[in-house]
Amino acid sequence: MNITKITYKISFITGLVFFLIGQIILSNGNDFVYAQEPIDFAHWFLLLGVVLLIPQVVSFPKKIFSLIGIPVTLIGITCIIGMCVIDFIWWSFPNEEMRNEFTNHISKVPSIWKPFMSIGPNSKIFNLGLLILSFNYLKNSKIGIVIILIANLILWHIIPLPFRLIFGYTLTLIGFSLILVKSGNKNMLQ
Repeated sequence: MNITKITYKISFITGLVFFLIGQIILSNGNDFVYAQEPIDFAHWFLLLGVVLLIPQVVSFPKKIFSLIGIPVTLIGITCIIGMCVIDFIWWSFPNEEMRNEFTNHISKVPSIWKPFMSIGPNSKIFNLGLLILSFNYLKNSKIGIVIILIANLILWHIIPLPFRLIFGYTLTLIGFSLILVKSGNKNMLQ
């Protein structure tokens, strides 16, 4: 296995860890997020997390699942990046009145609101893309795929759990860790 593939896998796992940290920070509520200093740590972790996923996402095996999963995941990543940028703007306002005024303005602009505030925060497209990409490893890591499937069921509200984002992204991290470590070990043995 070459160093580039290893680097992409490490970047991907690190990205999932960062994304999970962002979700943990967000679980403390808006007041906590708005009080963060000197930066909005929650959304920086989310942003860095999804950006670190990109090299591996575009490098998944050239199989049918990648033809669907790569663009779906990249669309989801784009929606999350846009959401983070808008959340940085909300964080920058010193009071709730200014945040509400900004919200009233952008909520009337469907080209901003729909992709970045309707799709971005719920991450269904992003998680669907990751699930589809995991199917590339159906022969080698069924356990990892099942874990990612369960994670998606939690993230999509099909399996109701408190702190669903934390549980869902923890399982996503575990599932992809199993898949990518197992695929790396298999390639090293060959």
